[in-house]
Amino acid sequence: MAGSFSYRRIYEVKPPPHGGKRVLVDRLWPRGMSKERAHLDEWLREVAPSADLREWYHHDPRLFAGFRDRYIAELGDADHRPAVEHLRDLAAHDRVTLLTATKDLDHSEAAVLAEWLDNAGSAPT
Repeated sequence: MAGSFSYRRIYEVKPPPHGGKRVLVDRLWPRGMSKERAHLDEWLREVAPSADLREWYHHDPRLFAGFRDRYIAELGDADHRPAVEHLRDLAAHDRVTLLTATKDLDHSEAAVLAEWLDNAGSAPT
């Protein structure tokens, strides 16, 4: 499954040329984005970081390493497992683009999730 996941900002409206599934992975709907304009296949908010983790991180790049570790730990818990398995199932049949509204894309949950899933969903050593 390596390389099956990519990530982009949802505000980059034009779907990528490779097609595939477009899945929003934010817990909250993006401001100013209509459902029609989003071109989503799914909104999988169950895979998003917990509200407590989101509030702690608050998209501060200085906290990204800690956010990444905590989010990966959450991905292994029972609350996230069904959503993670669903993403793996989607990737077994098609390329999946994980979408987020976050401005700093490389310090987002979508970036962490794509990397983690592409590395067989294993926690870092």
